[in-house]
Amino acid sequence: MMEKTIKWGIMGPGGIARSFAADLLETPGAELAAVASRSKERADAFAQEFGAARSYDSYEAFVQDEEVDIVYIGTLHPAHKEGMLLCLRAGKAVLCEKPFTMNAQEAEEVVQAAREHNTFIMEAMWTRYLPAIVQTRAWIEEGRIGEVKMVTAEFGFDIGWAPENRLLNKKLGGGALLDAGIYPISFASMIFGQQPSRIMSSAHIGETGVDERFTALFEYEGGQTAQLSASVRLRTANNAFIYGTAGYIHVPNFLFASSASLHTDAEEPLVFTDNRKLNGYIFEAQEAMRCLREGRKESAVMPAAETCDIMRTLDRLREQWGLEYTD
Repeated sequence: MMEKTIKWGIMGPGGIARSFAADLLETPGAELAAVASRSKERADAFAQEFGAARSYDSYEAFVQDEEVDIVYIGTLHPAHKEGMLLCLRAGKAVLCEKPFTMNAQEAEEVVQAAREHNTFIMEAMWTRYLPAIVQTRAWIEEGRIGEVKMVTAEFGFDIGWAPENRLLNKKLGGGALLDAGIYPISFASMIFGQQPSRIMSSAHIGETGVDERFTALFEYEGGQTAQLSASVRLRTANNAFIYGTAGYIHVPNFLFASSASLHTDAEEPLVFTDNRKLNGYIFEAQEAMRCLREGRKESAVMPAAETCDIMRTLDRLREQWGLEYTD
């Protein structure tokens, strides 16, 4: 029996939504039914490019489209909460781009709304579904590197001095934490399955008031540690290493992971390579669709409770730096 076609809507046709839509075209059982933007011209152009049947310049009208099963939200950070609430109250399943919200309080409000409306909700932490990351988790679960004791991960890029860019705009949630730092922090959360009991961190606050880069040391209840860093004004190697009592795993350019290598004393390094041609968003789309077909309200790979826990960790970091996303 053929699987039910899942009809998607996209809210916010920006750059990351373009990458998602391109992969959606190659996702079996997926159909892009509608797109919405506050700009009619942008919505129309996006719909024409990616073959969406309908376009809207009103989010309120968009969420009433009876053909849409699930909405991918790719709007600017501060608009995530209201966009998700609008969808959930209309009974639409939601896959929301990271960061899920601006803070933990907003995240909890959204998750509560999803539960009240009995509707699927999932943070679009796409890296968790990449084949190289899936293989990495399998090696750990198989005990190939023994007991995991330490994680190091970094993600940094340099946008240059661009004070008009949203990445340096505090009101829009700019800075390294929400755009770059959330990846290594979520990676550590995925590996250890918990949030740190102790955090030590340092951030460089730039001229526009945002964290241009930061470094953090996480300590966990079991004695494990994570060394994490991120930047929007400094390019880094973007590696991740997972160290255990019997070996380690290296994930080069872990955010976009196309390979992973297992290193132990007992054997030659084992390298896993993913030769995909697509961007990689196809895997999170497939996970969301699988959940919908099975009647699930969240994904076990990126559960809503963990999304809220991670947002609390981000809040703890900002509190150390005295950083608030206000004027």
